Amino acid sequence: MPNYPSAILWDLDGTIVDTKESHFLTWQRALEKLGFVLEKAVFEVNFGRNNRTLVPLFLGFQPDVELMAEIIADKEALFRQIAPHQVGLVPGVKTWLSKANDMNISQAIASSAPMENIAIMIEKFDLRPFFASIVSGAALPAKPEPDVFFQAAQTLDIPPADCLVIEDSIAGVQAANQAGMRCIAVTTTHQRDELSQAAIVVDDFTVSFNEILNTLKWA
Repeated sequence: MPNYPSAILWDLDGTIVDTKESHFLTWQRALEKLGFVLEKAVFEVNFGRNNRTLVPLFLGFQPDVELMAEIIADKEALFRQIAPHQVGLVPGVKTWLSKANDMNISQAIASSAPMENIAIMIEKFDLRPFFASIVSGAALPAKPEPDVFFQAAQTLDIPPADCLVIEDSIAGVQAANQAGMRCIAVTTTHQRDELSQAAIVVDDFTVSFNEILNTLKWA
């Protein structure tokens, strides 16, 4: 085996793009319009899961289909309106993406976000050339279930054991581990000790990509 992974599966929100505050603001506004209050602590611990999982956690009960759809539609419309003017890339991420491409490592996005949101971020930051595949987990079982990572690996035709996941959320790290994939976690949304299940934790991507891969000792 080579001393680096055959594929890297990237989460998007909080990992490539720093969208956390935009997500909190738009969830907060969407829920407030219907008379619900979103506590920051509840948002923080659950950030990284898909919408169908988040809504009951934020409300404290399982809503009916109509209410669920209304909240999600309103929140995502607000996000697509606001986020492109607020967010930025996590420092150093384009360097890592370029290094992986130079090493012929296949790359995919494996995100819980709706595909419409992913497309907006990809276009805004000109990310499409880096990725051979883009997978939305919006309709899949939410992280920490590993489905989105399995699907992304399948689209690349790479065995799970040969994939490296890069994540920012606790649920995402757990999902990678459940998939049998090693994981690098970035501390954009959680503290280092909360991400201790990852193989390596970094503060951002200004550290050397090659040194981090060598630390993993893939071979």
